[in-house]
Amino acid sequence: MAANTKTSRKVARYAVPVAVAGVAAATVAMVPAFANAGGPDLPKVTAQQLIEKIAASDVEQLSGTARISTDLGLPKIASGLLGGGGVTGGSANPEDKVAQLASGTHTLRVAADGEDRQKLTFLDGKDEYSLIHNGDDVWGYDSKSNEVFHEKAAPSEQGAGKGKEHKTGDRLNASPQKLAEEVLAAAGPTTDVSVGESAQVAGRDAYQLVLKPKQAGSTVGSVQIAVDAKNGVPLRVQLLSSQGGKPIVDAGFTKVDFAKPSADTFAFTPPKGAKVTEGVDGHGKGDKDGAFKALESFPGLDGLAGGPGGKGDVKVLGEGWTTIARIDSGAGKSLKDLENDKNAPKEAKQFLDSLGDKVGGSFGEGRVMSTRLFNVLVTDEGKVYAGAVTKDALVKAADADK
Repeated sequence: MAANTKTSRKVARYAVPVAVAGVAAATVAMVPAFANAGGPDLPKVTAQQLIEKIAASDVEQLSGTARISTDLGLPKIASGLLGGGGVTGGSANPEDKVAQLASGTHTLRVAADGEDRQKLTFLDGKDEYSLIHNGDDVWGYDSKSNEVFHEKAAPSEQGAGKGKEHKTGDRLNASPQKLAEEVLAAAGPTTDVSVGESAQVAGRDAYQLVLKPKQAGSTVGSVQIAVDAKNGVPLRVQLLSSQGGKPIVDAGFTKVDFAKPSADTFAFTPPKGAKVTEGVDGHGKGDKDGAFKALESFPGLDGLAGGPGGKGDVKVLGEGWTTIARIDSGAGKSLKDLENDKNAPKEAKQFLDSLGDKVGGSFGEGRVMSTRLFNVLVTDEGKVYAGAVTKDALVKAADADK
């Protein structure tokens, strides 16, 4: 499996804008919205042959409709934050809109013509939001507010002649193809890879590549990638929880056409009277300071965040599907300090309650915030352990890390 990582990366060339926003992976289990029971009768292939088929796909044009459903089981307070409300740049800011894909079900109209032209339109409700990449420009347009976000490409840090970069344009690369490429690149000795039952996705016959963690302790049950039987294009990516239930993430096409879209599909001129906000040219500040600022925005939590001047040291524990990140925030106060502070604002107390169950071990005490995919342990000492692992796995990692 690891030997095929290099060739599988070819998939990333085809940036179809089915924005799933960094939501981590994809899955198993057939759902009626995308697949017919029984599946088509297709020639047998091995997992190796199917991976090679994905890597060899030369499809660069397509258009159609896609749907993404995400059920992370987030606490209410976190779900509210993912609504996009505190992001600067107005309602047309792509960061704001893409964040909404972290919960609920969304319908998207998509089009792509190679690496330089993609378009994504959110079809949730009567108002539309479009994100357009056309050459050196990325546009975001919100019809309800008549606001426009614009970003120009900046020269690549790789040097002259190496192409251009988009901070926002990269969001358009979060497609079934891109997700499949990342999943395949990450698969290694900790992953069992096989070919599942055939399926029909968006009216097309498809094989299904199934990846399952070999390790115990992961919240991921399996990953399934539906691959077009004719051209090798990944049509759907799903993620199932090890605890069962409906998919955590289900992203794929409901209709797809591989003909070349017309050039005017990607043309955009700001409407008369629209408010236009210019984005950062290809480069923005790292997310580290932004994350600290977001935490500090909760009254009473500034000491916990440690601020941009905090340590922010990150250590990786484990490997494969049970990898855990340990972060030392360099916080000025502990969770227990905040919990015992009678003068702490109610918003801070609400945040503590959202973190979930209290836990203890040789590491000390802390709280665990649980979702269907990620679990986060925040210790009283200010350390954070996070990963797509169970609560017990986090506690064991914290105990072993002492």
